[in-house]
Formats: sequence, C-alpha cells, structure tokens
Amino acid sequence: MTSLRELTEQIACQELTLREGGGAEGQQRQLRHGRLPVRQRLELLLDSGRPFLELGLWAANGMYQEWGGVPAAGIVTGIGFVQGRGCLIAANDATVKAGAMFPQSVKKLLRAQKVAYQFRMPVIYLVDSAGVFLPLQDEIFPDEDDFGRIFRNNAVLSAAGVIQYAAVMGNCVAGGAYLPVLCDKLLMTDGSQMCLAGPALVKAAIGQTADPEQLGGASMHASISGTVDFHEPDDPACLNRLRSLVDLLPIDRSRSSDSCDVGPDRDCDSVYDIVSADGRQEYDIRDVLRCIVDGDSLQEYKAEFGQTIVAAFARIGGHPIGIVANQKRRCRAADGELQVGGVIYPDAADKAARFVMDCNQMRVPIVFVQDVQGFMVGKQAEQAGIIRAGARLVNVISNSIVPKLTVIIGGSFGAGHYAMCGKAYDPALILAWPSAKYAVMGGNQAADTLLQLQLREAQRSGRTLADGEVDALRDSIRQRYQEQTDIRFGAARGWVDAIIPPHETRLWFLAALDLLPTTDQQNFRTGVFQV
Repeated sequence: MTSLRELTEQIACQELTLREGGGAEGQQRQLRHGRLPVRQRLELLLDSGRPFLELGLWAANGMYQEWGGVPAAGIVTGIGFVQGRGCLIAANDATVKAGAMFPQSVKKLLRAQKVAYQFRMPVIYLVDSAGVFLPLQDEIFPDEDDFGRIFRNNAVLSAAGVIQYAAVMGNCVAGGAYLPVLCDKLLMTDGSQMCLAGPALVKAAIGQTADPEQLGGASMHASISGTVDFHEPDDPACLNRLRSLVDLLPIDRSRSSDSCDVGPDRDCDSVYDIVSADGRQEYDIRDVLRCIVDGDSLQEYKAEFGQTIVAAFARIGGHPIGIVANQKRRCRAADGELQVGGVIYPDAADKAARFVMDCNQMRVPIVFVQDVQGFMVGKQAEQAGIIRAGARLVNVISNSIVPKLTVIIGGSFGAGHYAMCGKAYDPALILAWPSAKYAVMGGNQAADTLLQLQLREAQRSGRTLADGEVDALRDSIRQRYQEQTDIRFGAARGWVDAIIPPHETRLWFLAALDLLPTTDQQNFRTGVFQV
C-alpha cells in the first residue's frame, strides 16, 4: 500500500514535468526570439531565498488532449516576494501554445486576481500571450466568469487600491491588450507587440497595410501613443525595472507578525506517521495540529462537547488563529452515542458554528482542516436537528468577515465540504495534501448508488443483467469515480489552489498569515437562524 510520503514524492515528480511547460523545444523557441522562458523570468524577478507559493500548477492537467494538452494551463501564478514584499504573480508561459488562453487558463487567472484582492497585495502580470485560443472561443468569451471578467477585475482591483504592474514581454494582441493598459504601471520590451488587431486582421478588416512595429511596437507606444510608461530593451532590464518600482511601495508594518521563533510541538515531518494515504486509518487530529501550530499554543474550545470537530485557538508564527478541524477518531458522546470520526453530528455543528462566531467577534482568522465524510444521516440525527445545525454552520461561515484558510488532508465529501469552508465559501487559499479526495460522496457509496440506478433502468427496459455483468458494471463505476475523486482531478479544474507536501502546511499558513490584511471594518451579521 502506498504511504502518504510515497504519494507526496510521486506528485512532486509529476510537478517537475508540469513546470517544464512546453519542454526544451519551447524554451529554445523563446530564446531564439530574444525572450526568456517564463521560469527564468521569475528567477530574475523574485527574491532569492524566499519561497514562491505556486498556485494552480495542476490546472488543465489531463484536459484538452485533442489539442496536445496545456501544461499548467499555459500560465504561472503564485505568491512570491519582490524586494521583500509579497506579490501575486501571473505570468504567461509562451512555450505552451504561444501563451494562448484556454478556458482553464482564464479560470486560473481569475482565481489569482481573487487571491490578490483578498490579500490586498500588489499584482505583477508578465504578459506574453497570443490571446484567446480561437477554437474554444465559445467557452472563453461571453459569460460572467469568462475572459472579459479579467479586465473587470483589473478595474475593481485598481479601485480598491491594489497596485497592479504589467510588463508586455512578447505578444499582447486583441482583447488581451486591455489587461496591461488597465494596470497602474505598464512596461514593454523591444520586439514585443501590443495591439487590438494584428497586421493580418487589420488588412482584412479595413484594407490597411501596417507593419507590426507601427501597429503596436514598444517604440510606437512609448513615443507616439504614449501608452507605455517604461520602455525597456530586453527581459532582464524590464524585470530589474519592475523590482525597482515595487521597491518604491511603502512597507505595511501592520502585516508583519511579531518576532516568533517558537516552532511546533512536533516535527512537521511527523504528519507522515500520523495520516495514511488511503484515509482508512484513524488518527487524532490534535497530533496533526501540533505539527503545524506554535508549540504550547493550542487551546481547545468545548473539548468535551461535539467531539467529531475540534475547535481551538492557537498561534502560527505568533499570529493568533482559530482552528476548525475534523476529528478522525471515534468518540463517545455524553449520552453514550458512539460517534464516527470524520462525520459531523448536530452537537459538533453547533459547537463549530458558535466558535466561528466567536472568532469573528474577536477578529481572529480561521483555519479549516478538512477530513470529512459529511453530515450524519438517519432518524436519530434528523430528529436532533442535523439540517438546522448544518445550516447554522454554513450561515456563519458564509457571513464571516475574518480571513479564512482551508486545507484538505483527507476526505472532502458532500455538504461536509461546504460546512468546512470549501471553495464556494471564499477561503483566501484552499490547499490540499496528496491524500485529499474530493466528491459529493465516497467512492464505495457512490458506486453502489449509481449501480442501483443503472440496475433499475435495466429492469425498466426489460433487461436482466447476469452476476458477471453486475460485477463488471460496479467495478467500472467505482474506477471512474475513484479517478474523479483523486485530488489531481480536482486541482486540474481549479477546485484547489495547490497540492502541497504535508510537511509544508505550516510554511504555507505562515506565509499567508504574514501577508493577509487585517479584517475590514465591517460588522459581522448572520441574518436569520432556524430554531
């Protein structure tokens, strides 16, 4: 059986391939054009010795195979440090389909802009894109979460005071040209082109002949149209200029934590000995938390009540936080009921809701640690008000005004995913371990449910399936469902921001807490509760 450590190493190897983008041939093509490949650009832009927290690396994985695949959706996004300041980076990878934007590319960039908005951190766009991938234009162009939303977000970020820099370092054609022009600072390198229509389209549309430099070259935009703020000779000069411009920003002292050298009670690597890769092994979630939070800082809230959720106050790098985590160990309620680990019972939902409200009252960020099978079902749970308790928990998370961070370390099934601050509930970051699984219900339950539906349909049509056919159908359904519950499937579709090595969980949370702004000065309100 594969261990969690082995699974983590397997995913790390696959990520090395994803980071190669269009491969050696694509890298050489960039260099022939006098342009650096995207990851070489990032090496020059970002501070050495500081982490780059890459987001969406698995985007589009296994998708668009009819077009040859689009590694990392053809765009690199993440949180990096420039002159000591945390910045959101979004950089086209021109080695992948000339940086053309596929549906998942758009989704990935929109998520990056949302992260930047929640963190209120500067955004740096390194633009090198052929624009919309035309064969899929119907999936990219018109809807509210399609290509046009990028430019709307540019404007909203600007209005919110979020600084945006754009460096055109290659192609920037058609509607994509609005992105850099909507930014605070616009840089452009020689040999790049920025225009609403290239020479061929201009000729077809109005019969005019224009060479690329006249139409949209850096010299033209710097001296004639006045669109470009900084005209740079090449990539290294442009990236150095970006670093200099970011260095002019005032340092936000309110974001930096007090100096804290306190490490966790347990070594971060201990998580590999606690949690199994297949999710079948019981464990005490407190042991996992002691690998993440500052030593001797964990203070459990209502420890003897609603025990299938652990709620606690703690610190990470000196930052005070609240934690809501699923307990994966069986426990017994005060009335003698044996409660299954990873399942949310009415008492646990009530406790978690009350705790989330308390964190909002105190203005303390909340960290959610998911390993959840869902809410308890059955007569006893329904009579105890499981729907009402679950609705209360969903309500308070939906209306929370404090920053939220989520990590999925095991199962994330059904409404339990929602109640533990899933993607739809606006966590600033949603991360996943390689052991995470994502679906509306567990694989075995789903296979049995779908099998019954298909058997019923066969009966209605007058067919009777032999035992061998039933077994084959069950195995086929289970295999398909297991493929879809694999976290790589979800990450390809943008359901999580990153698959992270379990021992780096503290690092990711610490970086996020260092960079997240304080809570907006607004009142916490929940609306109506059912009683």
